Amino acid sequence: MGMNVACLDLEGVLVPEIWIAFSKASGIDELKITTRDEPDYDKLMKYRLAILKEHGLGLKEIQDTIEKINPLDGAKEFLDELRDNMQTIIISDTFEQFAKPLMKKLGMPTLFCNKLVVGEDGMITGYTMRCDKSKLTTVKALQSCGFDTIATGDSFNDLAMIQASKAGFLFRSTEKIKADFPEIPAYEEYADLLAAFKNAAK
Repeated sequence: MGMNVACLDLEGVLVPEIWIAFSKASGIDELKITTRDEPDYDKLMKYRLAILKEHGLGLKEIQDTIEKINPLDGAKEFLDELRDNMQTIIISDTFEQFAKPLMKKLGMPTLFCNKLVVGEDGMITGYTMRCDKSKLTTVKALQSCGFDTIATGDSFNDLAMIQASKAGFLFRSTEKIKADFPEIPAYEEYADLLAAFKNAAK
């Protein structure tokens, strides 16, 4: 019997999508695209960084927007109760420099994510991924040292982590992803998601 570790995606599950919030704040429509629309993360990030550069926007402008973002309604309570029941790790393709203010608002849970490369002028010049296929690789690493993972997420880049886990759920995902993966239970409310985690952990 392994020990259970809950593995949660961050954006769309616990906090709003950072890039969508920044797209609204900056008025730049092209930044609305997320991993729900573009499964190739590298392609998506290169596209985003090119748009930021074109508009002369750097890390500070994005962090100013992030400071104003709050977790989704009920997310912190959900996370608190989940952490009371099992070890919990947030595994995200976001970046340390973005996530920090949000982690404070969520009670400083454990976060595994990536790093931005920022020039002295504050412009984002690139990014460093922690490892290839970071969500799947992390789940497999946890399993290799005796943990059972139970995972949830909302996007294409969460599917491998969900499918490789002992149990996995979609949360507030798109109609397309839900239709394409009918075998993955899909939930819209935190109470239902929490019950599913507790049930899977038994």
